[in-house]
Amino acid sequence: MALTPRLELRQSQTLVMTPQLQQAIKLLQLTNLELTAYVDNEIERNPLLERDERDESDDDAPPAPEAAKPGESDDPVLGAEYDNLWTSDGVGDQIGPAAAESWRGAGNSGGAAIDQAPAGAIGFREHVLNQLMVELTDPVDRVIGVHLADMLDDAGYLEGALEPVAERLGCGVARIEATLERLQRFEPTGVFARSLKECLALQLRERDRLDPAMQAMLDNLDLLAGQNLRELKRRCGVDDEDLDDMLAEIHALDPKPGLAFGGDATVAVMPDVYVRQSADGGWTVELNNATLPRVLVNERYYARVSRGARSKGEKAYLSECLQSANWLARSLDQRANTILRVASELVRQQEAFLTHGVQHLRPLVLRNIAEAIEMHESTVSRVTANKYMATPRGFFEMRYFFTSAIPGRDGEAHSAEAVRDRIKRLIDAEDAARTRSDERLTEILKSEGIDIARRTVAKYREAMGIASSTRRRRAKAGPLR
Repeated sequence: MALTPRLELRQSQTLVMTPQLQQAIKLLQLTNLELTAYVDNEIERNPLLERDERDESDDDAPPAPEAAKPGESDDPVLGAEYDNLWTSDGVGDQIGPAAAESWRGAGNSGGAAIDQAPAGAIGFREHVLNQLMVELTDPVDRVIGVHLADMLDDAGYLEGALEPVAERLGCGVARIEATLERLQRFEPTGVFARSLKECLALQLRERDRLDPAMQAMLDNLDLLAGQNLRELKRRCGVDDEDLDDMLAEIHALDPKPGLAFGGDATVAVMPDVYVRQSADGGWTVELNNATLPRVLVNERYYARVSRGARSKGEKAYLSECLQSANWLARSLDQRANTILRVASELVRQQEAFLTHGVQHLRPLVLRNIAEAIEMHESTVSRVTANKYMATPRGFFEMRYFFTSAIPGRDGEAHSAEAVRDRIKRLIDAEDAARTRSDERLTEILKSEGIDIARRTVAKYREAMGIASSTRRRRAKAGPLR
């Protein structure tokens, strides 16, 4: 076949990522701290950009005069301003931070910032959260886990009672305790303990050394501290040699496992939105103005300087600066509005959780939000990653509100967490004579309209750390006599 040149026409579709589109996508997925740093860098390199230093509580006031460039006295033009409020009745108003301040002052400690370790050497809290994101796949478990992680002191001990956490999240203390039991399996062993005794017990259990004699020693740590070894030996029921071995094992444990990571250099993480209940019983979602850097584009300064530009290079540079400044202002505005739309739809979809508690989380995936607000799933994914929401029930990352669904025979989906909770309650209600097998649990759930497979029931049971029906029956029956 002869090779000859020829012309061909082909039609195809491609997505062209313009620099402006890339910038908008980049801004959308930045955290509020990263966004502030990005804007500061843009202001340094672009002479037409200035930070808006107006009083944020007076959004309706005209732009205040800004310091002009050297030799100039012209006022800049406002580049970005946010309509930052959504209410459950669909009416939006523009208000300042006063409402957020009154929300924080109403006893809602969930609005307080949480701490995260910055980039660099991994800190203790980051180490715990990394494990949490891997080990706890259910969003409700993660919500509870994050709350409990915030209660850890530097040594790794859990400070405070579980009852307030259960009350805030609207679930039973047993549910919190079940999650805590899973957290106590994290590394370093001994974290999430509520006392020195429990911390040491967790480490001994991992080494398979928590026998009755060792448990007796833990029950009498006051004797160990007082060096009353004779009484300690008597209560443990061991001889001198065994007591020496036990003391050596105790001294080999770490009473403060969290300190192995050193102190975390913490950086405050502020919420991107506030959620509060309205007087009419609905919900209001408000952007946190403190996390939204606002910029000014000084178009008058551009006009004056461009008139003095002599070369094409100078004119092209000024034109590029103006275009870049305008794009940044529009991108910031688009980012703020997108976060507000996504957060508002999340609140609308998960209103039952906010009203009644964690066990009322609805089945929700990215597609549900994307279809409701007519956005692409990838956009929703970027918005919900590393964005935080302060609610009366606590401080949450937006992605925690997504949970898998179990189909129902009546056409209504059931939250996977609600199904887990139902399985646990059925097992808790068992008696020693009649423990329920996975097959029997499946039958009961199906009779209640939950279409679930036996292997799924078994998977949920094992994830909650619950033994099989045979082992539960033996445990309830007690030791053979």
